[in-house]
Formats: sequence, C-alpha cells, structure tokens
Amino acid sequence: MEELERLKRKIKNARELQSLVKIMKTISASNIREYEQAVESLSEYNKTVEMGLQILMQNEAEKVLTFAPSESRGRLGAVVFGSDQGLCGNFNELIASFAVDKMKGISHQELKALAVGERVIARLEEAGQPIEAHFSFYGNHLGITQVMLDLLLKIEEWRSKEEVDQIILFYNQSVSDAAFSPHMVYLFPLDMKWLAGLAEKEWPSRALPAFSMDASRLFSSLVRQYLFFSLYRAFVESLASENASRLLSMQMAEKNIEEHLVDLNVQFQKQRQAAITSELLDVVVGFEALAGR
Repeated sequence: MEELERLKRKIKNARELQSLVKIMKTISASNIREYEQAVESLSEYNKTVEMGLQILMQNEAEKVLTFAPSESRGRLGAVVFGSDQGLCGNFNELIASFAVDKMKGISHQELKALAVGERVIARLEEAGQPIEAHFSFYGNHLGITQVMLDLLLKIEEWRSKEEVDQIILFYNQSVSDAAFSPHMVYLFPLDMKWLAGLAEKEWPSRALPAFSMDASRLFSSLVRQYLFFSLYRAFVESLASENASRLLSMQMAEKNIEEHLVDLNVQFQKQRQAAITSELLDVVVGFEALAGR
C-alpha cells in the first residue's frame, strides 16, 4: 500500500507539472506572435526614417557625407542581447559563444561590452569577456522603450566620453516559431555606401520632397531615430527568439512528462493488481483454513 501511495503522489505531481508546462507553452506562443507583430510595425517606422535620409542625400549629399566617421581609433563596443529568465534551452550559451568568436575576429585595441539580460553575463564571463554594465527587462513589450532609452544613453556616453568609434549588436534572430540563429549588426558608424545608395534610389511619389530645418540638425535627429530603431528591433527579435527557445524546451518537457506518466501508470496498475491478488490469496487461504477446521 505504501508503494501505491508513493506512485499516486508521483502521478499527481507529474500531472501538475504537465499543466504548468502547457501554460508556459501558451504564454510563449502568445509572446512570439506579439513580438513578431512589433517587428512588422517597426519596418514601417524604419521606412519613414530611410525616406528622411533619402531626402537629405538627394538635396544635401555633400553636407551629409562630411559627417562620415574619421579613421578608427580601435575602440570597439559590443552589446549582447540575452535573457533575464530561464527555461529557454541553450539560448544564452549560443549567443555568448557567437559574440565572443566574432569579437575575436574584429581588429581592436580596446573592447567594452554591455549585456541586456542577466543570464547571458555568466556565459560571457566564462568565455573571458568581462561586462561593463547590464540592463534587465521584466514585463511586456511596452517596457522595452525605457530599457532602450537607458541603453542609448550608455552608448552615447561611450561615443562622447570614451571615444568608442565602432559599436556592434549581437542577438538571436527568429527563423521560425521554434527556431532561431545568432546574428550580428554594425550599429555605428553608419554605412556610408548605404547612404550614398539612397541618393540614387527612386523617390516613390510624384511630389518632390523638401525640408525646412537645418540639414545637420535633421540628419542628427534621423540618425538618432535610426539607432533607436536598430536597438529596438534587435531587442524585440531577441525576445521573440527567447520565447521560441522556451516554447521548444516546453514541448520537449511535455513529451518527457507524457512518457513518464505512461511509465508511472503502468507501474501503478502492476502494483495495484499485485495488491489485489495478494488480498484475494489471503481471503482464499483464510477460507480454506476455516473450511478445513
């Protein structure tokens, strides 16, 4: 009987864990769609910023190109996007390993690194990459803006006070609902070839574009918006990938729990049948003893 009670407790605990895993699967799937929609809406925002830069390049190309970065001083800044929550498989290990390998291949004299997400810090430090500061995020997509503003302030401090002249983003990019891959993006300096290409791009309307404010101020404002967009997109795609990884982990956990429940139920049935058989034998033996006497 003690064995039966023990198996009953195990089956109950497994079913409760199964319910929890199903809830986490549902939450992860919902979050993936939410962040994918955010990425889709960002594409329209980016299109507007690009059109502003295109207007500048078509009217003030020479003035804009004077903002081209000077020769690199070899100071590299890296921003690595990880997770603040667990149960997401090898999400942090993958991006940390990818970032460290890529940074080793980039020529630099000094390297500074930031982490977005606490759980990726240990992976980076284990690989020999110290972290100067980190930013955490707990909540829904509405709280991403504040984290990105804080991150932008830190990056601006890098550029203005510490003269970091090259900044790179590392984040996991969603490939499908349950798959992702590490990705690297140069945040700064801007690609001057890309800017020059905007001047040759056909304007999508018959109305000729124009602007009234100072070109340098407009360019500075558009660049800030472009940097914010790049950071925001990296973070949102990282969050979508994190939830995709968690969804995959929960699917595997659910499968393991189902298999474990099958084994437990088989054991329970065997133990229950053995207990019933034992009780019947006791009854039969008792009856025969009474009948013989």
